[in-house]
Amino acid sequence: MKKSNIAVATAVSGLLALGAATMASPAIAADKEKCYGVAKAGANDCATKTSSCAGTSTEDNQADAFIMVPKGLCDRLAGSSTGEPA
Repeated sequence: MKKSNIAVATAVSGLLALGAATMASPAIAADKEKCYGVAKAGANDCATKTSSCAGTSTEDNQADAFIMVPKGLCDRLAGSSTGEPA
């Protein structure tokens, strides 16, 4: 096979793999939910009202900091909430 054909085949394979991974992501995300008030300091998954990005919460169980957990788990954790605090 010519080098140009190998490059094209590699590029097409990469695009197909990327497409398959992208299609699988929503299914994975659908099995998870945000759980507020249970993250340890520095272990939050995203920005909060008082911190600019993931991993920057300043205290354990910060009310506006969340972590992603399997659906249904948050309701069983003490002090947790699936809704963003006001």
